[in-house]
Amino acid sequence: MKHMLSSALFAGFAAGLLCALLQYLLVQPDIVLAERYESGELTHFSAAPEAGHSHDTSAAEPTNAQTTQAEAGAEAHDHEQAAEPTPLMRNALTVLFAILTFCGYGLVLIGGINLAEQVGIRIGLAQGILWGLAGFLSFQMMPALGLSPELPGMAAADLSARQLWWAATAVATGAGLWFLCYGSALWQRVVGAGVLAAPHIWGAPQVAEFAGIVPPELAASFAAHSLGVGLITWAVLGGLLVTIWHSETAR
Repeated sequence: MKHMLSSALFAGFAAGLLCALLQYLLVQPDIVLAERYESGELTHFSAAPEAGHSHDTSAAEPTNAQTTQAEAGAEAHDHEQAAEPTPLMRNALTVLFAILTFCGYGLVLIGGINLAEQVGIRIGLAQGILWGLAGFLSFQMMPALGLSPELPGMAAADLSARQLWWAATAVATGAGLWFLCYGSALWQRVVGAGVLAAPHIWGAPQVAEFAGIVPPELAASFAAHSLGVGLITWAVLGGLLVTIWHSETAR
């Protein structure tokens, strides 16, 4: 138990640092830009390109709703500006959150790997990386099929409903992958496929209408960067976890 705990914490700490670095380089610029749209400093569709020889200039002017929205955002930004964290504090909190998150993921992953080895499944470095990728599928990729990574200013469904669906999808994906990969009987693989698909057949909570103020290009960039960072970090977490654990138990 002591080796499991120390391995998970060491691997989670290293993976969290890597995640924080990649987020700083790839993800944080998207978030900062989205916050400028959310505050009203920038306005999406504030101007439209010329369309042929049309003399209709109404498309080039912001609507009253857009103007009101931008003014309200700017006013809120003025009131909250003093409470915003400094860049140093923001980066420090990002590092802390990433480390704590991946230490927690490391504990979940080491529990699953230990269970596999208890039933006679040997987990080496390659298998550890695959287990890390399975964690990525469970906690990020499969939930993202229903709930895309969310930027500030994006429209979203009820928070409690989204959290419940995310948790159910993570558990179902983990269980489904276990049955698909380690099930020896046909019925086990059928059950695994059914469990894996169940949350998506049920459907994730969705907004009634799209009314976000963030450009779709920025939202797409954020989703791609977030999932890319997650893929790399989870693979590193799985490989490090198995390497450290086996070195600890070999002593």
